[in-house]
Amino acid sequence: MKIAVTGGKGGTGKSTISTALAIELSNNNRVLLVDADVECPDDHIILSTTREKVKNIHALLPNFNEKKCIKCGRCAEVCKENAVVFIKDRYPFIVTGQCNGCGACLLTCPSGALTDGKQVIGVIYKGECQQKSKKNQDNLFLVWGEIEIGCETTSMVVNATKEYAETMSSDFDYILIDTAAGTHCNVISAMIGVDLALAVTEPTPLGKHDLELILKLLQLMELPAQIIVNRSDIGNLNLIEDVSRDNNVPIIQEIPYEREILKKHSRGQPITHENIKILSDAIKAKIAGGTQK
Repeated sequence: MKIAVTGGKGGTGKSTISTALAIELSNNNRVLLVDADVECPDDHIILSTTREKVKNIHALLPNFNEKKCIKCGRCAEVCKENAVVFIKDRYPFIVTGQCNGCGACLLTCPSGALTDGKQVIGVIYKGECQQKSKKNQDNLFLVWGEIEIGCETTSMVVNATKEYAETMSSDFDYILIDTAAGTHCNVISAMIGVDLALAVTEPTPLGKHDLELILKLLQLMELPAQIIVNRSDIGNLNLIEDVSRDNNVPIIQEIPYEREILKKHSRGQPITHENIKILSDAIKAKIAGGTQK
């Protein structure tokens, strides 16, 4: 079972919910938590995870041969990322972090001045959760990707991280994917192939606005969705209830704003709460009922 924990707005508590749910599910199941927020992965910090580098992630980076280059500028014309800089009568050059490795410049170069090269765009890590109990010992494992600073190709790092996680998937009962916030390509890449999406939001006007955006995306992707309201007892819960009703997407759980939750988060400890346990049980029941594909 693959579950994405996502949300249109940053700061709603996706990582808090992801790690808490992973801990709860791992009490009786094998769980793989994949942090696909490659620009700011923090699940391994919350769970005090061991950190082992798996491998670098590479992407195409064209090499220029100035002896063959005729300074026509066609490479810059076809570069949709504006990674190739060309000034008339000068040799072009590449802004490496901007290049997404599409190879269009290689195909269009009339003189063969461009050849295959590569650059490191990110790193995949893995680790074991140190926040263990007798119930979940050895049941929770983490994989996460980290993009190179200045690199723009987040989707490629997300895809590579997911591909590595997929090689381990047969060993686990649940795969939780913690996505980045928003509705961009990196979020779409993270959610492709999941069985259920949990949209985390908060009862504020911005929370309502961005929840509507992520639910619209999930509808386009034809992914089953449910809503989790974090900090549910602040703001105006009616805002989220209206979105739930209008989009026919249920609110599966509400997590309150409590001092004990804040203390655990500040100490780098996973959140434990009765409502997280209820959420975990609800997911298990839904799967057992065969209502998800």
